[in-house]
Amino acid sequence: MATNFSPEILDQLLAGGSLKPEDLAGEDGLFRRLKKALLERALGAELTHHLGYEKGDPAGRGSGNSRNGTSSKALLTDDGEIEIEVPRDRAGTFEPVIVAKGQTRFDGFDEKIISLYGRGMTVREIQGHLAELYGTEVSPDLISKVTDAILDEVREWQSRPLEAIYPVVFFDALRVKIRDEGMVKNKAVYVVLGITASGEKDVLGLWIEQTEGAKFWLKVMNDLRNRGVAGSRKTRRATRSGSMSSASSG
Repeated sequence: MATNFSPEILDQLLAGGSLKPEDLAGEDGLFRRLKKALLERALGAELTHHLGYEKGDPAGRGSGNSRNGTSSKALLTDDGEIEIEVPRDRAGTFEPVIVAKGQTRFDGFDEKIISLYGRGMTVREIQGHLAELYGTEVSPDLISKVTDAILDEVREWQSRPLEAIYPVVFFDALRVKIRDEGMVKNKAVYVVLGITASGEKDVLGLWIEQTEGAKFWLKVMNDLRNRGVAGSRKTRRATRSGSMSSASSG
């Protein structure tokens, strides 16, 4: 795709810094979209666990209960209100856990949400994050079922096709706390933000790594290339590492 960005516009974009709070938080930020998608996947997995069979599975015939569409629910989060679709069952016996009936808030989980979508998270780390998100005693089988659903969601987001050309690409890093082997460790989530030819911002991907180096950045570049990115006119790498608290504020 040809770009009609003038040098002056490119300079203005570059002068504006790299990753801004509103790119992740706020009305049109990444957090809201990821939270909605993750919660809906988790709720769907909860219903599957409750019914005892997957959607479309013939085993559900004659079981006495089945899926019955969804209902809309508004949730107040750190980034404002989001609307999610909560699945229902015909018998009315399904009791959601991650977003309970009557619950109107879902906040304080931005670190966990963003890290779940980052490449580099092990299945064990994802399970640990989900257990903390639930914040209550749930069966290992339920956590396993939700983990499988979340992995599907995350892999779809991580592998989605990208545009061939981004006139400007920013590289930045955020610090998050990740539970690993029973210990909470500080890790960096590397964020790649692209500016499209029409001036829209797109978070191209998230990567989690203990340390950065040539091999790590080669892996990032290869991933972007495999998803369709051919190049950019200008790139900018941040000179500082942000934190989730600063990225989530304002």
